[in-house]
Amino acid sequence: MSEEIFEKKASFFDKWAPNYDLIFTTIFYQSLHKRLLSYLSLPHPSSVLDLGCGTGRLLNRLAKNFPELKGIGVDLSPQMLKEARETNWHHPRLIFTQGNAECLPFATKQFDAVFNTISFLHYPNPQQVFKEVSRVLKPEGQFYLVDYTRLDSSDSVPFSPGGIHFYSPKQREEFANNSDLTTQDHHYLLGQVMLSRVC
Repeated sequence: MSEEIFEKKASFFDKWAPNYDLIFTTIFYQSLHKRLLSYLSLPHPSSVLDLGCGTGRLLNRLAKNFPELKGIGVDLSPQMLKEARETNWHHPRLIFTQGNAECLPFATKQFDAVFNTISFLHYPNPQQVFKEVSRVLKPEGQFYLVDYTRLDSSDSVPFSPGGIHFYSPKQREEFANNSDLTTQDHHYLLGQVMLSRVC
């Protein structure tokens, strides 16, 4: 069942990809990324992973702000990755590859930081994503989860195949605890969009 959902989600975002930046990222993502940067703590140099990287805007911003940073962006959608590669201003420090957040094609303890921005709500098995993040993070690494939240419940909205799901801070903490991770803190970045820092 999950494989079918992943295929449908990839197709869904393939259709959005050519106009995604024009519709979504011009103001909203720029504001989110700017606020996220104020909470970052990265070693120099650093190796980072962006799950659900979309068109690669966050990684490009990180690479601009951290000259020694190397990053990999992963997304289900081939067309999103095509857009990301075409606007990759920091190749070869940044690369983009197709992959599934539930089964990451990376070595254990590979990354200093993992980012996930407005993508977690699409994952059908969020606990498995946390377990994969835990696996690929270095011992002192951090997971920066930025997504919409609800205070008391897990709501589902039929926006994309499989729906989208919103998780409370408590649910995020439970995902972390079940993956041998610890939630450091939560911060509202923009409206109901919350950053959870996990290590």
